[in-house]
Amino acid sequence: MPDFDDIMKMAQEAQAELQKAQDNLDRVEVEGVSGGGMVRIRATAKGRILSVNLDDSLMQPSEKGMCEDLIAAAINDARSKADLAAGAEMQKVTSGLPLPPGFKMPF
Repeated sequence: MPDFDDIMKMAQEAQAELQKAQDNLDRVEVEGVSGGGMVRIRATAKGRILSVNLDDSLMQPSEKGMCEDLIAAAINDARSKADLAAGAEMQKVTSGLPLPPGFKMPF
């Protein structure tokens, strides 16, 4: 059984690894798509929107409502993919940590 100093050292190392993983999430990119590819949103796994790409056919005034709906759908798609990517990245980090069963890290 590790003593208190060993436990504190493991906790500090785990915190450093988790912080590094959190920092890396801003480098993982995902793409949300809607309207069969007419709207594409690039984002990081942290949810920061990097770019919005709209098909030229959406630039008609009569398509304004549909364009707004497609943008919202693409953002939601990117957010969902960002959450999955973030979960996968954090799983990589926490899988190697000596944590007790059922222990959940605060995010």
